[in-house]
Amino acid sequence: MVDNSKAPENQSLRIEAEFLVSAANPKQYPPESCTEVAFAGRSNAGKSSVLNRLTGNKQLARTSKTPGRTQLINFFDTPLNGRLVDLPGYGYAKASQKQKAIWRVNNESYLSQRESLTGLILVMDVRHPFQPFDVQMLEWAIESDFPLHILLNKSDKLKQGARQKTLHQAQQHIAGNALLAVQLFSAKSGLGLDEVRERILGWFNAPDRQ
Repeated sequence: MVDNSKAPENQSLRIEAEFLVSAANPKQYPPESCTEVAFAGRSNAGKSSVLNRLTGNKQLARTSKTPGRTQLINFFDTPLNGRLVDLPGYGYAKASQKQKAIWRVNNESYLSQRESLTGLILVMDVRHPFQPFDVQMLEWAIESDFPLHILLNKSDKLKQGARQKTLHQAQQHIAGNALLAVQLFSAKSGLGLDEVRERILGWFNAPDRQ
Protein backbone atom coordinates (compact mmCIF):
# COMPACT_ATOMS: atom_id res chain seq x y z
CA MET A 1 0.00 0.00 0.00
CA VAL A 2 1.28 3.47 -0.83
CA ASP A 3 1.06 5.46 2.39
CA ASN A 4 0.67 8.99 1.13
CA SER A 5 -1.61 11.19 3.18
CA LYS A 6 -1.67 13.74 0.37
CA ALA A 7 -2.45 11.32 -2.45
CA PRO A 8 -3.81 13.21 -5.49
CA GLU A 9 -7.45 12.63 -6.26
CA ASN A 10 -8.20 10.52 -9.31
CA GLN A 11 -11.57 11.27 -10.87
CA SER A 12 -11.84 7.71 -12.21
CA LEU A 13 -11.77 6.34 -8.66
CA ARG A 14 -15.13 7.86 -7.82
CA ILE A 15 -18.31 5.78 -7.71
CA GLU A 16 -21.12 7.97 -9.02
CA ALA A 17 -24.22 7.75 -6.88
CA GLU A 18 -27.53 9.50 -6.40
CA PHE A 19 -29.98 9.50 -3.53
CA LEU A 20 -32.79 6.97 -3.83
CA VAL A 21 -34.75 6.85 -0.57
CA SER A 22 -34.53 7.17 3.23
CA ALA A 23 -36.13 4.37 5.21
CA ALA A 24 -37.32 4.37 8.81
CA ASN A 25 -38.29 0.69 8.73
CA PRO A 26 -38.07 -2.37 6.44
CA LYS A 27 -41.39 -1.57 4.75
CA GLN A 28 -39.75 1.52 3.26
CA TYR A 29 -36.71 -0.28 1.84
CA PRO A 30 -36.46 -0.25 -1.97
CA PRO A 31 -36.91 -3.54 -3.87
CA GLU A 32 -33.93 -5.89 -3.70
CA SER A 33 -33.17 -5.51 -7.39
CA CYS A 34 -29.37 -5.31 -7.07
CA THR A 35 -26.53 -5.92 -4.66
CA GLU A 36 -25.96 -3.50 -1.78
CA VAL A 37 -22.87 -2.45 0.17
CA ALA A 38 -23.59 -0.86 3.54
CA PHE A 39 -21.53 1.65 5.53
CA ALA A 40 -21.55 1.51 9.32
CA GLY A 41 -19.57 3.32 11.98
CA ARG A 42 -19.57 5.36 15.13
CA SER A 43 -21.24 8.72 14.72
CA ASN A 44 -17.93 10.59 15.01
CA ALA A 45 -15.85 8.36 12.71
CA GLY A 46 -16.57 10.40 9.58
CA LYS A 47 -18.82 7.91 7.79
CA SER A 48 -20.74 10.54 5.81
CA SER A 49 -17.49 12.19 4.73
CA VAL A 50 -16.22 8.80 3.54
CA LEU A 51 -19.30 8.36 1.35
CA ASN A 52 -18.95 11.87 -0.04
CA ARG A 53 -15.27 11.33 -0.89
CA LEU A 54 -15.98 7.94 -2.46
CA THR A 55 -18.67 9.38 -4.72
CA GLY A 56 -17.03 12.75 -5.34
CA ASN A 57 -20.24 14.44 -4.18
CA LYS A 58 -19.90 16.59 -1.06
CA GLN A 59 -23.68 16.89 -0.83
CA LEU A 60 -24.53 13.18 -1.07
CA ALA A 61 -24.46 12.26 2.63
CA ARG A 62 -25.21 14.78 5.35
CA THR A 63 -22.19 15.90 7.35
CA SER A 64 -22.16 18.06 10.42
CA LYS A 65 -19.93 19.17 13.25
CA THR A 66 -22.58 17.53 15.43
CA PRO A 67 -22.27 13.71 15.22
CA GLY A 68 -25.28 11.45 14.84
CA ARG A 69 -27.02 13.22 11.97
CA THR A 70 -27.74 10.01 10.04
CA GLN A 71 -30.95 8.79 11.69
CA LEU A 72 -32.56 6.86 8.82
CA ILE A 73 -31.16 4.21 6.49
CA ASN A 74 -30.27 6.04 3.28
CA PHE A 75 -30.06 4.20 -0.05
CA PHE A 76 -28.03 5.52 -2.99
CA ASP A 77 -28.20 4.15 -6.53
CA THR A 78 -25.10 3.76 -8.69
CA PRO A 79 -24.75 2.93 -12.42
CA LEU A 80 -22.70 -0.14 -11.45
CA ASN A 81 -25.47 -2.64 -10.68
CA GLY A 82 -25.25 -1.92 -6.98
CA ARG A 83 -26.33 0.44 -4.21
CA LEU A 84 -24.52 2.18 -1.39
CA VAL A 85 -26.38 2.14 1.92
CA ASP A 86 -25.68 4.57 4.77
CA LEU A 87 -26.66 3.05 8.13
CA PRO A 88 -27.45 5.23 11.16
CA GLY A 89 -24.30 6.17 13.06
CA TYR A 90 -24.05 4.54 16.47
CA GLY A 91 -22.48 5.42 19.78
CA TYR A 92 -23.44 9.10 19.88
CA ALA A 93 -23.39 9.80 23.62
CA LYS A 94 -25.78 12.78 23.54
CA ALA A 95 -28.54 10.91 21.74
CA SER A 96 -31.51 9.93 23.87
CA GLN A 97 -31.94 6.32 24.93
CA LYS A 98 -35.05 6.16 22.76
CA GLN A 99 -33.12 7.42 19.74
CA LYS A 100 -30.29 4.97 20.38
CA ALA A 101 -32.81 2.13 20.53
CA ILE A 102 -34.31 3.20 17.20
CA TRP A 103 -30.88 3.33 15.55
CA ARG A 104 -30.01 -0.11 16.94
CA VAL A 105 -33.26 -1.68 15.74
CA ASN A 106 -32.90 -0.10 12.29
CA ASN A 107 -29.35 -1.36 11.89
CA GLU A 108 -30.09 -4.84 13.20
CA SER A 109 -33.19 -5.29 11.05
CA TYR A 110 -31.36 -4.26 7.90
CA LEU A 111 -28.27 -6.37 8.58
CA SER A 112 -30.25 -9.47 9.50
CA GLN A 113 -33.00 -9.31 6.87
CA ARG A 114 -31.54 -7.75 3.74
CA GLU A 115 -30.67 -10.57 1.34
CA SER A 116 -29.18 -8.19 -1.24
CA LEU A 117 -26.52 -7.03 1.24
CA THR A 118 -23.18 -8.24 -0.11
CA GLY A 119 -20.55 -6.47 1.99
CA LEU A 120 -20.13 -4.10 4.92
CA ILE A 121 -17.73 -1.16 5.23
CA LEU A 122 -16.96 -0.39 8.88
CA VAL A 123 -15.58 3.13 9.36
CA MET A 124 -13.37 3.71 12.40
CA ASP A 125 -11.39 6.73 13.58
CA VAL A 126 -7.75 5.64 13.18
CA ARG A 127 -6.96 7.39 16.47
CA HIS A 128 -9.60 5.42 18.39
CA PRO A 129 -10.13 2.06 16.63
CA PHE A 130 -12.02 -0.97 17.93
CA GLN A 131 -14.33 0.81 20.31
CA PRO A 132 -17.04 -1.40 21.88
CA PHE A 133 -19.57 -0.69 19.12
CA ASP A 134 -16.95 -1.48 16.47
CA VAL A 135 -16.17 -4.78 18.18
CA GLN A 136 -19.86 -5.66 18.28
CA MET A 137 -20.10 -5.11 14.53
CA LEU A 138 -17.01 -7.23 13.96
CA GLU A 139 -18.43 -10.01 16.10
CA TRP A 140 -21.66 -9.91 14.10
CA ALA A 141 -19.72 -10.26 10.84
CA ILE A 142 -17.69 -13.17 12.20
CA GLU A 143 -20.75 -14.97 13.58
CA SER A 144 -22.65 -14.36 10.33
CA ASP A 145 -19.71 -15.40 8.12
CA PHE A 146 -20.08 -12.04 6.37
CA PRO A 147 -17.49 -9.94 4.44
CA LEU A 148 -16.44 -6.79 6.29
CA HIS A 149 -13.86 -4.18 5.28
CA ILE A 150 -12.51 -1.74 7.87
CA LEU A 151 -11.57 1.82 6.95
CA LEU A 152 -9.21 3.46 9.44
CA ASN A 153 -10.45 6.93 8.58
CA LYS A 154 -8.82 10.28 9.43
CA SER A 155 -5.38 8.79 8.74
CA ASP A 156 -4.21 12.23 7.62
CA LYS A 157 -4.28 13.25 11.30
CA LEU A 158 -1.44 10.86 12.18
CA LYS A 159 2.17 10.78 11.05
CA GLN A 160 3.24 7.94 8.80
CA GLY A 161 4.83 5.88 11.56
CA ALA A 162 1.76 6.09 13.78
CA ARG A 163 -0.53 5.24 10.86
CA GLN A 164 1.46 2.15 10.00
CA LYS A 165 1.61 1.05 13.64
CA THR A 166 -2.17 1.31 13.98
CA LEU A 167 -2.68 -0.52 10.69
CA HIS A 168 -0.42 -3.35 11.82
CA GLN A 169 -2.26 -3.65 15.13
CA ALA A 170 -5.61 -3.75 13.30
CA GLN A 171 -4.33 -6.43 10.94
CA GLN A 172 -3.30 -8.50 13.94
CA HIS A 173 -6.73 -7.98 15.47
CA ILE A 174 -8.53 -9.57 12.50
CA ALA A 175 -5.83 -12.07 11.52
CA GLY A 176 -7.05 -15.51 10.52
CA ASN A 177 -10.39 -14.49 9.01
CA ALA A 178 -10.35 -14.26 5.23
CA LEU A 179 -13.64 -12.33 5.17
CA LEU A 180 -12.22 -9.43 7.17
CA ALA A 181 -9.84 -6.78 5.82
CA VAL A 182 -8.52 -3.40 6.95
CA GLN A 183 -6.89 -0.39 5.33
CA LEU A 184 -5.85 3.18 6.02
CA PHE A 185 -8.17 5.87 4.68
CA SER A 186 -8.63 9.61 4.70
CA ALA A 187 -11.86 11.21 3.56
CA LYS A 188 -10.00 14.53 3.60
CA SER A 189 -7.05 13.63 1.35
CA GLY A 190 -8.33 10.62 -0.59
CA LEU A 191 -5.74 8.26 0.86
CA GLY A 192 -6.85 4.66 0.23
CA LEU A 193 -9.63 5.61 -2.18
CA ASP A 194 -8.51 3.20 -4.90
CA GLU A 195 -8.37 0.24 -2.50
CA VAL A 196 -11.86 0.65 -1.07
CA ARG A 197 -13.32 1.36 -4.49
CA GLU A 198 -11.96 -1.92 -5.83
CA ARG A 199 -13.35 -3.73 -2.79
CA ILE A 200 -16.82 -2.31 -3.38
CA LEU A 201 -16.76 -3.06 -7.11
CA GLY A 202 -15.74 -6.63 -6.28
CA TRP A 203 -18.75 -6.97 -4.01
CA PHE A 204 -21.05 -5.45 -6.62
CA ASN A 205 -19.89 -8.09 -9.11
CA ALA A 206 -19.70 -11.00 -6.69
CA PRO A 207 -21.85 -14.11 -7.28
CA ASP A 208 -24.97 -14.44 -5.16
CA ARG A 209 -23.90 -15.38 -1.63
CA GLN A 210 -27.21 -17.00 -0.80
